[in-house]
This record gives sequence, structure tokens and C-alpha cells, in this order.
Amino acid sequence: MLIGGRLVESVTGQTLDVINPANEQLVGRVPSGAADDVDRAVQAAAGAQPDWMATDITERAALLRSLAHVLEERQAELTRVEVIDTGNTITKMRGDVAKAVAQIEYFAGIGLELKGETVPSTARHLHLTIREPFGVVGRIVPFNHPLMFAAARMAAPLMAGNTIVIKPAEQSPISSCILGEICADVLPPGVVNIVTGHGETAGDALVRHPAVKRIGFTGSVATGLAIQRAAAETAVKTITLELGGKNPCIVFPDTGVDVAVDAAISGMNFAWQGQSCGSTSRLFVHESQYAAVTAELKKRVEALRVGDPLDESSDMGPINSAAHYEKVLSAVAAGQEDGATLLTGGDRPAGEYFHRGYWIRPTVFVDVKPGMRIFHEEIFGPVLSVVKWSDEEELIGMVNATEYGLTAALWTKDVARALRLSRRIRAGYIWINGVSSHYLGLPFGGVDNSGIGREEGIEELFSYTQAKALTIHT
Repeated sequence: MLIGGRLVESVTGQTLDVINPANEQLVGRVPSGAADDVDRAVQAAAGAQPDWMATDITERAALLRSLAHVLEERQAELTRVEVIDTGNTITKMRGDVAKAVAQIEYFAGIGLELKGETVPSTARHLHLTIREPFGVVGRIVPFNHPLMFAAARMAAPLMAGNTIVIKPAEQSPISSCILGEICADVLPPGVVNIVTGHGETAGDALVRHPAVKRIGFTGSVATGLAIQRAAAETAVKTITLELGGKNPCIVFPDTGVDVAVDAAISGMNFAWQGQSCGSTSRLFVHESQYAAVTAELKKRVEALRVGDPLDESSDMGPINSAAHYEKVLSAVAAGQEDGATLLTGGDRPAGEYFHRGYWIRPTVFVDVKPGMRIFHEEIFGPVLSVVKWSDEEELIGMVNATEYGLTAALWTKDVARALRLSRRIRAGYIWINGVSSHYLGLPFGGVDNSGIGREEGIEELFSYTQAKALTIHT
């Protein structure tokens, strides 16, 4: 782990086994940090924060760009580690390092936008605001894109003058340990600290630490709620949550069958087994083309190649961990129990290669109705639910009939219709005739139980500061 600029073991000396989800082999071990380790990391971050805040913002930016440069240089190594650790396919995971680099460089470039305001409250005095960092920020990272989320999401807090303690997911922690090695070489000691360990120990200790007044989390709704409760028990804290989704992909008949199927497959993010909060896992198809779309969808999904995630020709790898694999299988069983029709997938691929590991074929359910669990519960796996609709009012009612509101995708040639429906859909991020892509500077985040706060734009940078009002008596 990285604490105070040094690479250290946990206080107890205990470790976590890291398992390759493709074959269940031991990849390596990382320290199993707990409350004492978190406290060491927070103290190191708190000690480094005054000097970091006093560092000119242009110098902070230069250091972050140096970090991005090293990540870029080690892209091949980091990508291979990520694939082995997560099970995501190598063709898509190459983009994770590039996205992290782009985010770091973006925030390094907009640091000078951390401006205050002058307020003409009186004619006799000068009233103004300045932005100041919180101090120590806690950041908890999910298992699906561990390096990207660890590296990209520390850029805004650091540019704002905070120091940070990162807790990687226990399922996929190795790339974050390598990130710690890089930070130790590039950044001043204590500016970035990384503590590996279980969520219920290291994660909980970070959330509860009284010196950590700002927390950012990406993950499940259940964990987000637990973080809010735990944080509130120790101090008043500012928390942003980027949580789950049961995101709709809505295709209108004017797009055509091939476009609808392309959208459905692309939006499901099968390259990382559907393990993405933004995956459009509910496909809404108009009754006039329902039969044609489902027939073509079955053919196309069954043509996806499930295999070794390090193989360039693989379209999908294994589920991330044993526990999550069982969760996905449980969701498949729930779909069948509730009366949905299993169109394809739902089981382990055939062949000796797949005897070990957490494998499941890409899965599609049809005849899915709003009362079914697979309609409204996030699965976070390669399971697509296809829903039939007939008119817009019925459609909007079904689209919004979940606790989530993260992303949505609309496919139609009618621009007026797309804009009209976009205003009515409960979601924080909507694609029109597109899906899955994120764009620099465009704020990403959800409404309702999909979270609070926005990331990836200037709003994220501002969120790691607090306004201070000054009045100069003249």
C-alpha cells in the first residue's frame, strides 16, 4: 500500500488473495488493510495537505501531467494486469488507461477555473468569495474499472488542493497498487495514499474517519446507502455517489431492425460482461418490430465469442468474482421464475476451457414485464431484458418504473420526439442515437437512487472545494 510516500504492508501483516476470474488461479496478494492502516493514511494525507494547498496550481497541474505521462508509458503493463484482475476483454480495457490519462490532463488544464466571485452587496465595501479545498478526501473505487476510476477520480480533488486516500475494490486491487508505485515516484509524499482491504473494514474506517470530510464513491446503491449512514455517525460530510442503474435503451420503428440490434448489443457493454453502471440493460422495442428485433438479437448475441479475455478475438470474458457470478446466476433464475422467456444464454459455455472460472454466456430475456425482478433490479451482468411497448405514455411509464435514473438511450430519426421524451425520462445522462460513450467535460451522474453529484466535468472540480466569503471594509 502507499502511505505517506512509502510502500508498506498492513499493520497486521494480513493479505488478500487476488484471483483470476477466468481460471480461479491465484494472481497475487495485496495487504489487507484495516482501521489502523486507514488512520495512518489519513494522518499522512492531513500532514501533506497544507503544503499541497500552498503549491501553485500550475505546479500541481504539471505534476498531474507527469503522472499521466507515466501511466501512458506503462499502458501495456497496466492493461494486462487489469484484464487478468477483472476479466474484462483486452480490446476494451486498453481504453481505460487512455481515459484515465485524458481525465487527468483535462482537470490539470481547467484548474485555473477555480475562481471566486465579487458580489456588489454594498457600495462601501468589497465582498468576494474564494474556493478552498476540504482537506483530506476519501475515494472508494469499484471492481469493474479499478485503474481508471482510481486514477481519473483523484485528478479533481488534487487539482483543488486536497490530498486523498483511495480504497480500491478488494476483488481487483492490483492495478491500484501499481498506481501507488507510480504516485510514490511522481508526487510529494502523502498527497496520494492507497489502502487495500475489505470494504467492511478499510472502506468503513475511511468513511467514518472524522478527519475525512469529503467522500466520493462509485458502486452499488446498497453500499452507497451504508456510506451515507456510516459517515453521518461521525461528522457532517459532503458525499457524492455514482451508483447503479437499470438503464433503458428505447428504439423506435423508424430506426430499423439492424440499428436496434446494434444499439442493444453496444449498450449492454458485453466486453466487460455488462458490469457497467451505465449499461442499457432494458431494451424497449415497439410491438411492430418486436419479433424481427428479437430474432436478429438472438442470432447476433449467440455469435459473440466468449473466451480468454487476453485474446484479441474474445468479445466477452468471465464475471469478476465468485460472489458476483452467483448473483448473476440468481438473477437469471429469478427471470425464469417470474415468467420471462429465456431467449439465449444463462448458462456456462461448453468446452473444457470453461470448466473453471466464473463464466456465463451472454443472456437475453424476452416477454419481460414491469412486475418481474429482472425488469427493475440491477443485475450488473451480461443479462439483457427485452420489453414490448405500443404507445408513448405506456413507454414512459415503464421506463421510469424503477428506483434508478442513471442513463438512457433513445434511437429515432424524429428529433422532436427525442427531445420531448428526453425531458420526461428520469435519467442524468441521455444518448440520442448513440450509447455508452462518455465525453470530456460533459457531467456524468444520476438521479433518484442512481446517485448524487456529477463527475467528469467542471462540476466535479468545484465539488471538491468550499466557498468562503470575505468582506473587506474600505
